[in-house]
Amino acid sequence: MNSPKLMFAAVVAIVLLILASMSLFVVKENETALLLRLGKIVDSDFKPGLHVKMPVIQTVQRFDKRLQTLDAKPEHFLTSEKKFVVVDSYIKWRIDDTAQYYRSTRGDMMTTSRLLGERINAALRDEFGKRTISEVVSGERTQIMDELTRRADESSSDLGVEIVDVRIKRIDFPPEISNRVYERMRTERERVARELRAQGAEAAERIRAEADRQKTEILAKAYRESEEIRGKGDAEAAGIYARAFATDAGFYSFWRSLKAYRKVFATGSNMMVLDPDSSFFRYFKGSAGQ
Repeated sequence: MNSPKLMFAAVVAIVLLILASMSLFVVKENETALLLRLGKIVDSDFKPGLHVKMPVIQTVQRFDKRLQTLDAKPEHFLTSEKKFVVVDSYIKWRIDDTAQYYRSTRGDMMTTSRLLGERINAALRDEFGKRTISEVVSGERTQIMDELTRRADESSSDLGVEIVDVRIKRIDFPPEISNRVYERMRTERERVARELRAQGAEAAERIRAEADRQKTEILAKAYRESEEIRGKGDAEAAGIYARAFATDAGFYSFWRSLKAYRKVFATGSNMMVLDPDSSFFRYFKGSAGQ
């Protein structure tokens, strides 16, 4: 008799334990939760910890409340100059109102990404449509991102999410425009290179002309100094010859004749046709030159 009672008590305890486990749920620090009764929201303000619900009738829907990243695919936008640019951006967002988030998206991340992407694209289209390519590429990118963050946060409040930041990773031109831009840049660089080469050639010519001028001046100065030295040497030699001639005119005349003979007959094959009475051979006639 005790055995059926024990079995019944065990079954009751198990059922109570199962009901108790179905009546309790835990919300983690990085989560936010909704309490639903037959698909309708009962409560959404749950702090991290252990909470109670009605088993079977009520269910719990949990969501990640940490910061999320939506990396949008690159899109084409038209600037105020009617030129297209390709913008690659991403969004930082998190759940702000859990109940509203569930009503708007049913907690589906794909739906959330699609709706956020539509709002961000609309804001980007408006912002880029008011600015030129120069402004969006370099001049006002920070201002654009701040304005996008503000507008996106306002437009996404109905989704129950907070837009923390909108960042533009890259702004490019479409391929057909990029080719023309690169061609213009290449042409401009080539023009600058030609100018620099022309300036370099001009500077080289100036340097070369200055070097040639200095060379001519140095050679002229050296030639002048050498001529002066040579003139002084010739004058000194002439003075020596004059003094030697004045000391012994006969010996000087004889010595000059010997030099002439040595020069004329140096090769041994010279032929001269002269008058026998020519003074050139006067020292061959006798010691006195007679």
